[in-house]
Amino acid sequence: MSTAKTHLAHAREMLLLGLPLIGGHVAQLAIMFTDTAMIGRYGVAELAALTLAGTVFSLFFLFGSGFAWAVMPMVASFDASNDHPQIRRATRMGLWLSAGFFALVMPLLWFSGSLLLALGQVPQVAADAQTYLRIAGWGLLPALGVMVFKSFLAALEHTRVVFWITVVAAIANGIANYALIFGNWGAPELGIRGAAVASLVAHGCSLIGVVAYARLRLPQYPLWRRFWRPDLEMLREVFALGWPIGLTTLAEVGLFAATAILIGWIGPAPLAAHGIALQLSGLTFMVHLGLANVATVRAGQARGRGDTERLRRDAHMLFALSIATVVLTVIAFVTIPEVLIGVFISPDDPQRAEIISIGVLLLLVAALFQLVDALQVISLGILRGLHDTRAPMIIAGLSYWGLGLPAAYVLGFPAGFGFVGVWFGLVIGLGMAAMLLMHRFFTRAGTGPTAGLV
Repeated sequence: MSTAKTHLAHAREMLLLGLPLIGGHVAQLAIMFTDTAMIGRYGVAELAALTLAGTVFSLFFLFGSGFAWAVMPMVASFDASNDHPQIRRATRMGLWLSAGFFALVMPLLWFSGSLLLALGQVPQVAADAQTYLRIAGWGLLPALGVMVFKSFLAALEHTRVVFWITVVAAIANGIANYALIFGNWGAPELGIRGAAVASLVAHGCSLIGVVAYARLRLPQYPLWRRFWRPDLEMLREVFALGWPIGLTTLAEVGLFAATAILIGWIGPAPLAAHGIALQLSGLTFMVHLGLANVATVRAGQARGRGDTERLRRDAHMLFALSIATVVLTVIAFVTIPEVLIGVFISPDDPQRAEIISIGVLLLLVAALFQLVDALQVISLGILRGLHDTRAPMIIAGLSYWGLGLPAAYVLGFPAGFGFVGVWFGLVIGLGMAAMLLMHRFFTRAGTGPTAGLV
């Protein structure tokens, strides 16, 4: 077989595993995407509140997902060594830790209005954001549970069901949004509260779907047997691997949340444009995140088998696929930004022109950070598969908060570049993270018979 055909077959192998994961992430994002698009047509003030509320919810959701993401490399490694009892133990304790995290943070979501006011947000926007979070916040528990099951299923290469379940949930969310936000089909007109109820319904549907599939199709992993009994040894292992992942994610998501706060100081229109631009860049990021999940699974399998050569080959292919996606994304952001931004704003909204003009500039900056964002998330995925999570956590903290956020503030305010300067701070932070994480991976996987595997 020629080298070209070998590479093509390898790329196809990666995509067969990765495309359902990418589709699942895109469908998951579609839940918030649909909320944003429909609320944007309901009112700009509500859109600004949803931008803040969505940022806060995502902050806690992704932080708490660290325990779910820890399950993925652990299950992949245990599956490679045919250790079925350990798969069950790791998944159960991932669910335990996710439920405990929800119990800790739900009070913060319930009283989020006071926190947003303390951070300098407009009182009405803060109040509307709290209204959303008091309803949608209950969806954090099923959302985290879904993440654990997705990690469990992906590590066992049952990825198509993850995609289809998330698609059904996204459709249910869209239907509920249309009915409850605007009062269609005889439903009450609830505005931003309707969007919150719709998201709660979507997360609940997703959890029912993944649990039913696991019980029916994978009975050899009785996850619910003696579920109430603690397994302290495995709980400590999942916690030790998961909390650095959670903090790493918090560092990155927190950077974006902080930029939302900074842009909120400028005004509602820039904040609304910021939310739309983040939705669009987040949509393309889901492709890279899906490939990063493949990287985690493959690296976990390579670790379980002690196969360094496979680790290197898979990593190089995943970087190549991610870079190809970047090229397509940049073309779209540069050539049709007005069309992309305009989807989210009602044609007769008086602030439509201002929001589109701001959003166009932000998408041009987003085109710059697509490459570095892709490289850093693929590197993170590989390192997680190798159970290397603490050093990446330190790298993320230094890059995003030691460099990225200060740069965003300085460029945005003292330097006078406004919202564009804030977004350039994102580019700087993500770029530093990408360089350091790639250096760590290639240093670990470059030499020695067990490099990258221990």
